[in-house]
Amino acid sequence: MLALVIIVRYVFLDRDGVLNRKLPEGAYVSDWVQFEWLPGAVEAIARMNRAGLTVIVVSNQRGIALGRVSVEQLELIHDQMRSHLARQGARLDAIYYCPHDQGECNCRKPDIGLFEQATKDFPQVKSDNSVVIGDSLSDIQAGRRLGMRTLFIQGEPDRQKPGAQAAASLADEVAASLLQAVENHLGLSATTEPPRSVGRG
Repeated sequence: MLALVIIVRYVFLDRDGVLNRKLPEGAYVSDWVQFEWLPGAVEAIARMNRAGLTVIVVSNQRGIALGRVSVEQLELIHDQMRSHLARQGARLDAIYYCPHDQGECNCRKPDIGLFEQATKDFPQVKSDNSVVIGDSLSDIQAGRRLGMRTLFIQGEPDRQKPGAQAAASLADEVAASLLQAVENHLGLSATTEPPRSVGRG
């Protein structure tokens, strides 16, 4: 059977569990000292940058609604992420986050409000040129709702969210880490430059 080939130009990433080590369920990163990059995550972002892809973070940050993290704390963490990446020759093109609790908005994944915000800033985002990479069922459900290709990150077994098995089954592809996803599913080696085509079907 012939595969439908799509040209990937936009990559939507979840944050916790994809870029940084997820804290135990119910805990939230509220300070830079708690933020720990996952192995290979910075390199994966740099490879996508070098390939000309637009890298966008879309993250549920319920800790704000629960009073565990302030908006100021979260934005400081994101500023420090950007600074760290810049020192490594990498960047995130945008970060969008949902500060709400469940049922309070249309931006908390699996709803698609964060992606709608992104498309206002990046109007060339389309379902057939974008990939969603996340470690939770809500990430994969959001991507499916948008008709985008989805890639589930298995991550550390003891930090997986409920629904991980369902997410792996629903996703188009599965990888152990972001770097593995970038290497094996986007085809970006350390020296790859051009935007990548990905087979679908």
